[in-house]
Amino acid sequence: MEELRGMPVVKAIAEDLTEKIEALKKNDVTPTLAVVRVGQREDDLSYERGLLKRFDQVGANVKVRALAEDISEDELIDVIKECNGDDNIHGILLFRPLPKSINEKRVVEFVSPDKDVDCMTISNLAHTFMQDGEGFEPCTARAVMEMLDHYKVDLTGKRVTVVGRSLVVGKPLSMMLQKGNATVTMCHTKTRELKEECQRADIICACAGVAGMINEEFMSEGQIIMDVGINVVDGKLCGDVDYSKAEDIISAATPVPGGVGTVTTSILLKNTVMSAIKHTNR
Repeated sequence: MEELRGMPVVKAIAEDLTEKIEALKKNDVTPTLAVVRVGQREDDLSYERGLLKRFDQVGANVKVRALAEDISEDELIDVIKECNGDDNIHGILLFRPLPKSINEKRVVEFVSPDKDVDCMTISNLAHTFMQDGEGFEPCTARAVMEMLDHYKVDLTGKRVTVVGRSLVVGKPLSMMLQKGNATVTMCHTKTRELKEECQRADIICACAGVAGMINEEFMSEGQIIMDVGINVVDGKLCGDVDYSKAEDIISAATPVPGGVGTVTTSILLKNTVMSAIKHTNR
């Protein structure tokens, strides 16, 4: 079984972006992401640290707006409006979920679609579902596609089973796969005969958020499995796939950690750089 690791993809993306970032800097433009964080959730802080490192490695910036847990909805919207109006900010990432006292759907729609590099707004989701080349796609779903492309997996005519139906991964990923000429079956935890649906696939994309739910009984010979799950069991990070007996069945798979999640922050970086280029060329 070949291990499809994320770091080679990360390096390839960084190499591709370096020249673009240097060209922007010659015009006194540094690609900059505004991170809007409410409170001190440990998972937010961990992701933030990873972002800072990834952006710094290529000479891009991250500006963190750390806000109090008890901030009002209108005050949060004012912060987002400030980021929208700042020409030196090219992307906005709002950490979610927000406190229950805040209407998340309302707040998200104040993010300018031009700076919505994580595809939070309805307009960018619409572009993703239309696959019209406009806007920015959800970073994790795009990370799966970048990995398939990097490892030269030809999707044309392939049967792909997507297990998971979230707006962050499952649904948008199914549209991207179809644009790549795959034949996609959308499944979820309530799907009847889920094992059989997975067995019929050439590629399984596991993104249901259930630790180890895809095991050897779901697999068939020669498959590729893209494990997008991020779960913590007994203090250890694991995906949606149990690979313990997969070695002699499938041909390739992404590990957790070290797979798709590793690439996600690079897609956020790529989107921010592309946004900076668009703003510069106006």
